[in-house]
Amino acid sequence: MATNGGRVEEEPTTLVPLLNHTSSNVSLVSKSSTDHELDQSLQKRFLVESKKLWHIVGPAIFSRIASYSMFVITQAFAGHLGDLELAAISIATSVIVGFDFGLLLGMASALETLCGQAYGAKNYRMLGIYLQRSWIVLFLCCILILPLYIFASPVLKLLGQPADISELSGIVAMSFIPLHFSLCFQFPLQRFLQSQLKTYVIAWVSLGALIVHSIMSWLVVSRFQLGLVGTVVTLNISWWLIVFGLFAYTVFGGCPDTWTGFSMEAFSGLWAFVKLSAASGVMLCLENWYYRILIVMTGNLENAKIAVDALSICMSINGFELMIPLGFFAGTGVRVANELGAGNGKGARFATIVSVTTSTVIGLFFWLLIMLFHNELALIFTTSEPVLEAVSKLSLLLAFTILLNSVQPVLSGVAVGSGWQSYVAYINIGCYYLIGLPIGFAMGWLFDLGVMGIWAGMIFGGTAFQTVVLAIITSRCDWEKEAQRASTHVKKWAVVH
Repeated sequence: MATNGGRVEEEPTTLVPLLNHTSSNVSLVSKSSTDHELDQSLQKRFLVESKKLWHIVGPAIFSRIASYSMFVITQAFAGHLGDLELAAISIATSVIVGFDFGLLLGMASALETLCGQAYGAKNYRMLGIYLQRSWIVLFLCCILILPLYIFASPVLKLLGQPADISELSGIVAMSFIPLHFSLCFQFPLQRFLQSQLKTYVIAWVSLGALIVHSIMSWLVVSRFQLGLVGTVVTLNISWWLIVFGLFAYTVFGGCPDTWTGFSMEAFSGLWAFVKLSAASGVMLCLENWYYRILIVMTGNLENAKIAVDALSICMSINGFELMIPLGFFAGTGVRVANELGAGNGKGARFATIVSVTTSTVIGLFFWLLIMLFHNELALIFTTSEPVLEAVSKLSLLLAFTILLNSVQPVLSGVAVGSGWQSYVAYINIGCYYLIGLPIGFAMGWLFDLGVMGIWAGMIFGGTAFQTVVLAIITSRCDWEKEAQRASTHVKKWAVVH
């Protein structure tokens, strides 16, 4: 196996014929390549593409909101235990688990390129092989990351966090180890199912886990009073329920064309798969870590506990709304990959336009909502007057962060669907860490603007600049050339060990 331009190619030994089975899901891909659609009016084409997009985006948004709500519920219960508990779980989830999420989620996104393009070309068998390879690679990565959870307290102290917060955050991080290992199975399963448009099962399983988690959290905190660690244990159980649900659906008949059982082929060509997964991981984790670093920097300010609590609440609200653009990230990646795999460059371009437009309109709605209700934003998390006042002051920055994030993840989805991960990783390094962070540091400390200065510098110095760069690259893309390239690689994937 070898790589070419960030895409995996299989070395020829045994020819596996492409499957020609059809289903209701496949029609969503094949219909988009017809000349009839291209001759329709712009309005009709927009509606047709929106229907295909929302078939993926709707359940993807719901499943992400359900999964993220588990963290919000846990954080909310912790907040009512005390300010220290709220700060500790905020730091643990934002820094330790956030680091983990960014890397593993990014690495699993390699499946969106591989499985999405292979599914568009009807090369169904390879999806199951790619899924198993991703499990292997991400499990090994989980083992390598494990020391971060074990030594979380000294790591946080080294980053300048207060001693009391660091000690309690370390206990919370140790309790998150079972959840840590659930990620290496859950993320690949989700992308495997999304790529073949089986998004509703992800939504239903996530809903079931959310209901169970809500009940368990109430029992653990309110009835049995098991404290902070008890709330974390419920989160571990809930996330493993998602893994078991998706795995059962996949293995026991839910994917007859794409899952043909465990295979030793999953162990072949792992190095090339690691390289593509690593490129995807670097691309997305650099985005994910960016705002996690904001919380760490805030922890070094004076009166850090109030600042961290207020910023953590804003990041929780931002993260909750971010599930919507992340749903578009998933939908755009699948639609672009499917169309490119089917050799339809115009379809991929139009899917990008529809997705960016729709997500931006939604972002404007939430921007307005936050501007109108900035005084009431934090009541679900805390009743502390100093924290409520601090959140209100930060609401303007929160609103603009949400607005920018309604565009940027969608453009990243285009990159994933097209296989541009390695290029975007360099862009993220430059925009976020060479421009955004230094500006945020200067505004926060040199100009003595505190948390608002740090956040403003990171938004307008990093996120806005990166969004503009991605928009320029996407607008100048030769989609027909990308479609030809994807079709060529997908045909080579049909020749497997």
